[in-house]
Amino acid sequence: MAIHVLNPEQKAFTINMEPSVYGTFAEIGAGQEVARTFFHAGGAAGTIAKTISAYDMSVSDAIYGKEESGRYVCQPRLKKMLKREYDQLIDRLGAKRPPETTFFAYGTTAAAKSYRSSRECHAWLGVKFQIVPKGAPSEVIVHVKMLDKENLQQQQALGVVGVNLIYACYNHTDDPDKFVSSLMDSVTPGRVEIDMIEVDGPAFMGIDSRILSLQLVKLGYTDCVLFDSYGNVRNASDELYKKNVLILRGSWRPPTLVNMDMLETGTKLFKERLGNNASIMVLPEISMSKLKERGEINSKDFLARVDLLASLGERVLITNFTPYHDLAMYLRKYTSMSRMGFVLGVYNLEEIMDESKYTDTSSGVLGAMGMIIGHNTELLLYPATESDQGGGSLTCIVNSENLNVTESKKILIQYLKKEGNLVDINDFNPKYTDIWSRQVLKMIQEGKDGWERMVPELVADLVKDKQLFGYVRKD
Repeated sequence: MAIHVLNPEQKAFTINMEPSVYGTFAEIGAGQEVARTFFHAGGAAGTIAKTISAYDMSVSDAIYGKEESGRYVCQPRLKKMLKREYDQLIDRLGAKRPPETTFFAYGTTAAAKSYRSSRECHAWLGVKFQIVPKGAPSEVIVHVKMLDKENLQQQQALGVVGVNLIYACYNHTDDPDKFVSSLMDSVTPGRVEIDMIEVDGPAFMGIDSRILSLQLVKLGYTDCVLFDSYGNVRNASDELYKKNVLILRGSWRPPTLVNMDMLETGTKLFKERLGNNASIMVLPEISMSKLKERGEINSKDFLARVDLLASLGERVLITNFTPYHDLAMYLRKYTSMSRMGFVLGVYNLEEIMDESKYTDTSSGVLGAMGMIIGHNTELLLYPATESDQGGGSLTCIVNSENLNVTESKKILIQYLKKEGNLVDINDFNPKYTDIWSRQVLKMIQEGKDGWERMVPELVADLVKDKQLFGYVRKD
């Protein structure tokens, strides 16, 4: 059965007809469409206490104060807007409106396409609102990238998302999946990217806002969500902007000693090559793409991995990318001319160079490698060990010199090494090279002993305490 989705004016009219909902619209910069939609829908006098459009920067500063960063389209600015407008609304009308009134303040600060600028077109929008009269407020904040080519189209799309957000606050807070999915109602795919959502307050009691951000990736509303070393969601474009970035892809289910050795030795080598005083953002990365294809995404499982890495002081990047070159191209949009590095195992490089992975593309291995390497990008190769076929004793280290690739690929590897795009990690810990995440996970799920020696002690303790990844506590 087809589900009928209300269009923006229908959603606005529904809210206008709700006598208990009353609030303020504050839209600065390019975002002027939300209040207009509520006016056009009819019955706005029952909903709108005030609209304000502080388009001039000096006027905006006079009302909300200046930002230390000097930026106007940023999260701190939106938070100031929401606080001021909500507090003013309560102060002026809290005692005058009917006792069943629930107040809200909607805010947007946006930068749309300009004739005089090639800046990123994006917006911060949010709602501070009550779910019960005289109750404590809840707050939701969303970051949006506007992808249309024309200014008016960007404004229109942003207006639709804004109306959807207000409607969701009063209709979908009890259903996190619906809350997130409804934000794109009536928005044609490709017009908008929603890459961050943050919620707080009684309306979202029991909801981990990080799950909402994972839902953005799951639904394809964004390709990337970034968590900081405390496990909190951060705006990826802001955090990555012009940073030197080092990435290690993996399942991290759970983080193992070899994972951490790869991060440690890769970071050390990358710093040496950049200059030891260089600032580097180290990013363990987890891809959702294959799990999405199989319909096997478990948000709590992803958050468990985020929390484990945060306990080790690491950020985490969750993405929708399978090939390395897609991830590299995405990150390059933000790192610009800064340096980027990938720590990868030798078998990952063999997979990248496997021609069968590119049968449905026209670029092939050379095209993929070109997109990965690009400008200012390095592959830091972590070795593996191989045993003989008899007693299983250690016989050799596998690195860039003896990879299992064709002779033509070996020529490519030598070229990349000569150009400085591919470097072997030599100071690795050989005791860890035979640790495999799949093996550790299987041991945890089957209740076998010994996996604890393959992961950091803190990780082992947390897996047991929180019974993660199918671990069952033994009596």
